[in-house]
Amino acid sequence: MILTDAKERNRFIKFALVGALGSVIDFVVMNMLSHWAGMPLVLAGTISFVCAVMNNFTWNRLWTYPESRSRPLVSQLGMFFVVNAAGIAIRAPILQFGEPPLLRFVENVFHTAHLTAEVYARNLTLAAAIGIVMLWNFFVNRYWTYNDIDSPPMNEENPL
Repeated sequence: MILTDAKERNRFIKFALVGALGSVIDFVVMNMLSHWAGMPLVLAGTISFVCAVMNNFTWNRLWTYPESRSRPLVSQLGMFFVVNAAGIAIRAPILQFGEPPLLRFVENVFHTAHLTAEVYARNLTLAAAIGIVMLWNFFVNRYWTYNDIDSPPMNEENPL
C-alpha cells in the first residue's frame, strides 16, 4: 500500500498535488461566488467543488494515473463523479454545520481590517471539508475509478 510501495506513494503525492490545484480553484471560485456574488456558502461551495472536480479528473487521468486510460473516458468520468458526489454528501454538512461554530470562534479570537470573521470561518470550514473529502476521494478513486492501472496504457495519440 502507500506506506510500503514507492509507486503508490508517488501516485498519492501526484494525487495530492492535483488536489492542491483543485483546492486553489475551489477556494477562488467559492470566495468569488459567496463574497462577490452573495451566494450562500453551500451553493457556492457546491459550484466550486464541481469546478475543482473537473480539473482534478483531467489531471488525474493524464498525470497521476496515465495508465488508467484503458477505461473509456465517459465511463471513467462517470465513476469519478459518483465518488465525488459522495464527497459532496460528506462535504455539504461540514460546510453547513461547521461554519457557525467557527464563525463564533473567529469573532471571539481575531479580526483584521481586511478580512472579516466570516471570510476566515468560511475558508477554515472549506479547508476542513477539503481535507476530509480528499482522503475519501483518494482511496475510493484509487481502488474503483482507477483500478485498471495495471493494464497497459492506451495509444498515446488519444490521451483522454
